Amino acid sequence: MTGCSANEPGIATPDRAGMTAASRQAEAGQLPPRTEEVRVDGVDPCTLLTEPQLDELKVNSKPRLDAEPREGPTCAFDVDLTEPYYSYAVELIATADLEAWVTGDRFKSSMTREPLDVGGFPAIDHYRAGEAPADCETLVALAPGQTMRVQMYPLTQKVFDQGQLCDMSERVATLAVANLQAK
Repeated sequence: MTGCSANEPGIATPDRAGMTAASRQAEAGQLPPRTEEVRVDGVDPCTLLTEPQLDELKVNSKPRLDAEPREGPTCAFDVDLTEPYYSYAVELIATADLEAWVTGDRFKSSMTREPLDVGGFPAIDHYRAGEAPADCETLVALAPGQTMRVQMYPLTQKVFDQGQLCDMSERVATLAVANLQAK
């Protein structure tokens, strides 16, 4: 059984220390099977969070498509009204499977990969471990060759620890997956 903690006032996040072995497998190569497939072709990532969810997450500006070239359409969700400032990016990648980050051409030995389940889909938290965490990506295997990447990155430095960054990224990924399934 897992509990919740309040890492950021108003945002309940899972208590990582209380996660079971089943929800966080020890090795990245042991991803759980996908229970269904959800395609991301033609989906606007800015539509994957509802207005009440944006309020819950303290997103205070209009979600916007990222102008930077990425691997797929990416929406930025900013929390920058009061400190700490941070942002979420939700990217829909229709050209790469999650395995690419685990054992394939996107694998980097300098990155930490923590397997988990996001709404019945295999996923990993992906980040560079260190004393000053920069971000956390939650990568979710939605369909063969299709991955959703949710990145939480602080704009105000040295406020969040790595666990908090990943908890917040996982929360947005969980919401986005549920809303994608409902479409």
